[in-house]
Amino acid sequence: MARKATATKAQAQSNVPEFSKEQELDAYREMLLIRRFEEKAGQMYGMGLIGGFCHLYIGQEAVVTGITMASEKGKDAQITGYRDHGHMLVMGLDPKGVMAELTGRAGGLSRGKGGSMHMFSNEHRFYGGNGIVGAQASLGTGLAFAAKYKGDGSVSLAYFGDGAANQGQVYESFNMAKLWKLPVVFIIENNKYAMGTSIERASATTDFSQRGASFDIPGEQVDGMDVRLVYDAAKRAIEYARSGNGPYILEMLTYRYRGHSMSDPAKYRSKDEVTKYRQERDPIEQVKARLLEGKLATEEDLKAIESEIRAIVTEAADFATNDPEPDAAELWTDITVSA
Repeated sequence: MARKATATKAQAQSNVPEFSKEQELDAYREMLLIRRFEEKAGQMYGMGLIGGFCHLYIGQEAVVTGITMASEKGKDAQITGYRDHGHMLVMGLDPKGVMAELTGRAGGLSRGKGGSMHMFSNEHRFYGGNGIVGAQASLGTGLAFAAKYKGDGSVSLAYFGDGAANQGQVYESFNMAKLWKLPVVFIIENNKYAMGTSIERASATTDFSQRGASFDIPGEQVDGMDVRLVYDAAKRAIEYARSGNGPYILEMLTYRYRGHSMSDPAKYRSKDEVTKYRQERDPIEQVKARLLEGKLATEEDLKAIESEIRAIVTEAADFATNDPEPDAAELWTDITVSA
């Protein structure tokens, strides 16, 4: 029977795990890097330096940060959809290479040929960035099959959204993952809107943590705006999968502040709704408040981190603007031809 972990607000607060000073600072730094990077990417898109699609992760930073903190970096694989810049940064990919890929330059992670939605790094065990909705659930299941076949003890972390959760291939993947007890954690980033349609209008059932019930896959809902709760749930889920028990589902209740993509004016929701999340639930501000209130850091300490992050992002933007475009011959590399 699938596990449903819901609780009252008072119960949830009493069960919140405590982070050490180092964990709080690490989470703050990682989430701030994502936020400032995405803000800069949005600016560069508006200037015409980034073409095609561009889906920003602003507001959802706690999800990938907490999960990556709970995983084994360099060992566990991660795969996601097109809202992928934050995942790359937290996994340690070079911000200059990420930004240069956005601008289609030779120094980009995929040599300027993948753009925003199609970047990967085998070295860091990050497998995209996938443009087809829900495809990463099947590919993530494949990564888990490879892990079990090789016996390397790794876990596949497959992220997808509430819209993708309604795709048929997701349920085929659930079935195979459970049948073969594959080490995969399916992470549903429920930001309330699949493109421009609310979950209430698009989904017959809106508790996505229960979507694996008919396959006997345990699942739980998590406050995806609190990095501590994300970390705690991810630790539990990853250990479950790594121990040979098979797949696990985590539904992360989160929120994106911007539109679905840069071309989306997001008129399907009220400004008050967005403002409420920003003012009351912001994942970065929560960590900042704990650091200051607990006297784990001073305002000067946090300003220093802000300056450090802004310098990294500025360097990435400058590199992505001045790096040359790929040579035309690059069109013929990294392709497969069948007779």
